[in-house]
Amino acid sequence: MKWHRSGAVVLAALLAAAVASGCAAETGGGGPGTPGGPAKPAAGQPGEAAPEAGPARALDTYAEALRKKQAARAVAAKKWGLARTPLAPPEPPKVKPRITTREGFEVRDDAGLPPVFTTVPTKEKIVFLTMDDGAEKDPELLRMMTELDIPYSAFVSDYVINDDYGYFKKMQKRGVTISNHTLNHRYLPGLSADEQKREICGQQEKILKHYGKRPTLFRPPYGNYNRDTLVVAKSCGITAVPLWSSEAFPDHMEWREWDRDLHPGDIVLTHFRGKEDWKGSMPDMIRQVMKTITDKGYAVAKLEDYV
Repeated sequence: MKWHRSGAVVLAALLAAAVASGCAAETGGGGPGTPGGPAKPAAGQPGEAAPEAGPARALDTYAEALRKKQAARAVAAKKWGLARTPLAPPEPPKVKPRITTREGFEVRDDAGLPPVFTTVPTKEKIVFLTMDDGAEKDPELLRMMTELDIPYSAFVSDYVINDDYGYFKKMQKRGVTISNHTLNHRYLPGLSADEQKREICGQQEKILKHYGKRPTLFRPPYGNYNRDTLVVAKSCGITAVPLWSSEAFPDHMEWREWDRDLHPGDIVLTHFRGKEDWKGSMPDMIRQVMKTITDKGYAVAKLEDYV
């Protein structure tokens, strides 16, 4: 099992500190158990401190849980034909990073509007997997992602999910956040503000009705938007507009960045598509994108833990 580098360093440091602390308690300063010091009470006798779960025990528990999770992931990776076992992401930050609009993606007078970005600020070697639209409803994808324990986010359009809301309800029960990709996947800059409101805020209400909560994340179709888009989105509860820095297909990757590579915090886009549209299935796409991500030393984290 491969350990995530930062997790391993923290674990080793804390274990070392725990061992050093234990040694000091047994040998230092005339305490119980040292020559000339007070006698250590027998177990269960008055004066004995109750046993405590120290840092070492807590870390042992965490390490064991991580070992079990990675062992299960390794079995699932073999079952589903992945080239390598996906790496374990670090624990989510206690405070989410401050996100601003990417340079070149601004609109006029955008102060206070939801930020538009392709990468989340972080130094961790993590990326975020997101899936758009919702046309393909492959049950194998649900089983595969659950068994592999890979987090992902869904940005759905009502016109392609309204024949089977239940598929995405199953996805939601597995921990996937259902977010807004408009009602009908129209080119938003070509619409009036009122038309955009129907597309964006109308989808907010659809998602509330079927999934119990209005989203806070919104992705405009094709990645196209204008100032009206962001004003309207904010008015119906959107706080952030994540786009993407690369896109995954069953047989290749497409890159937005000049170096054609992954970077810490990058958002990866793919779609709910099948063999009618692609050279492969959704599980084929997952095998392809996870090979790229894992080979480059990255883990997949949950977008909503950071945004």
